[in-house]
Formats: sequence, structure tokens, C-alpha cells
Amino acid sequence: MSSLDALFDRLQQSAFRRQFRLGVKEQAYLRDKGLPLVMQHAEEIVANRLAAALPARDGKQTPFRGHPVFIAQHATACCCRGCLEEWHGIARGRALSAEQQAYIVEVLAHWLGQQAEKLPSLAASGARLAARSRPKKNTDKHLGQLPIVFADEAE
Repeated sequence: MSSLDALFDRLQQSAFRRQFRLGVKEQAYLRDKGLPLVMQHAEEIVANRLAAALPARDGKQTPFRGHPVFIAQHATACCCRGCLEEWHGIARGRALSAEQQAYIVEVLAHWLGQQAEKLPSLAASGARLAARSRPKKNTDKHLGQLPIVFADEAE
């Protein structure tokens, strides 16, 4: 059994962690953008929101909706430094190393990959997405932070 399998077995024992599922908007985003691009976003989110020794608003910096990576962070206990310490053994108070950041992204990719396999196709679900010239930017208004603009969305 790999270490990720053991981690995911432990996560499934938590009623809080196993409740997380991608919402309709997050499913559409993952389906439309694809897992490789969403994982690029994951790298940026981890680097910008978790990697500092003392992240801003630690424990409250990860929204519960708005991007597939946010949901994955909560489902995998990669949402704040406290959860990283408790579930993954990554100590608080020190900046994350490149290896630790890569590990977190790997955990997120594993969960998102599992979710992507469960996504119905647009044709099968009968869902229709409104055509937009550009996706909405997540502004995290409730956190009082600047909008998140990923490299692929920059103007």
C-alpha cells in the first residue's frame, strides 16, 4: 500500500473530510479546463496561500467553494498549516520546502483525479453551460483578499 493510499484510507475515516464533493460549478470548471491546468492552479494556490511560515489568515485562508482545488484542499486536509501538521506531519512555523509543496500538489492531484473519473460528460448529464468569453475570477470577498488571477487568465 502506498503512502497516498494509507493517507486516503485515514481521510475516509473522518466524517468531515469525506463529506467534500465538487459542486456543479467546480465540476464544470474541472471538465472545461482539464486536470493539467487545474493542477497548475494548485501549484500557485499552495505557493501563495500555504508555503509561507506564517500564512495570512491561517486556518481561514481556504474557501469552501469557488475552485476545485479549494474543495480538494479541505477533503485532503491540505487547507491550512494546522491540518497539514495534524494529517501530514508538516510542521507549522517554517516555510514549506519545494518537496513539501510538490507532495501537497500530489495529494490534491490524487483526489482531483478520483473526482475527475466520476464526472459525467456534458452530453450524458444534459447540462449546458452558459458561454462566456472569460471565466469569472474568484475574488474571495469574504476573506478580504485580492482576486485570484491565474497565469492562464492574466490579461
